[in-house]
Amino acid sequence: MPDAWIEHEHGRLFARIWAPSAHPGGSPIVLFHDSLGCVDLWRTFPAALCESTGRTVIAYDRLGFGRSSARTDKLSLDFISHEAATCFPALRRQLRFTRFIAFGHSVGGGMALHCAAAFSQDCDAVITESAQAFVEDRTVRGLLDAREQFKEDGAMARLRKYHGEKAGWVLNAWTGTWLDPEFAAWSLDPVLPLVTCPILVIHGLDDEYGSSRHAEIIAQRSSGPARLEILAGAHHVPHREREESIVGLVGSFIAAFASV
Repeated sequence: MPDAWIEHEHGRLFARIWAPSAHPGGSPIVLFHDSLGCVDLWRTFPAALCESTGRTVIAYDRLGFGRSSARTDKLSLDFISHEAATCFPALRRQLRFTRFIAFGHSVGGGMALHCAAAFSQDCDAVITESAQAFVEDRTVRGLLDAREQFKEDGAMARLRKYHGEKAGWVLNAWTGTWLDPEFAAWSLDPVLPLVTCPILVIHGLDDEYGSSRHAEIIAQRSSGPARLEILAGAHHVPHREREESIVGLVGSFIAAFASV
């Protein structure tokens, strides 16, 4: 499970690589974390995914998160598409992979879709989990509730465990951006038709940050063959709540659609 550092014009990105015991089969799976996430918060999921699929799995901390370089700037309102234009190309170049499968959780799902569209000739498949397709009332309510919860010392202490002194910036980047009135018109509509590879869309029916309408839109408006999985009783982090089931879903999807 080697670690790597990716040089970027605005700092360094921390990455971790899980390689199967046998020779890797096919393109690597790249994980894009959520708004409060980082490599360590994927926990046991990357290793389980690697073991099940026989593929290399790569996760990285976005700038400002986890072990990557700190940020003091305000996120631009196009930060989701911006990830595909800046950091992801550096990751590909320095880790020396061309073809890939993108897996994104929550806002990372939007980033995975943008990467699939920007590098459509090289993306073998994309998986979104709990991704948002627009700013929904439920999304806003969930954020407002979370902002209140983070006023408690225990919640911030848990966030600092993974992001250190960057925790305050991480929280503000999440709530400040998604609750910005100028962000209210954001959606995935422009990018979805450009996603031509096979797509697996996973969403928990009880997701506190978005209804299943998000998953339906992603599946319906993308251009490649789509598989939609709405999970009854699941919330915003199915890969943690039901790791074995999610690993199985992803493995069967890749086996059926991603032959490379």
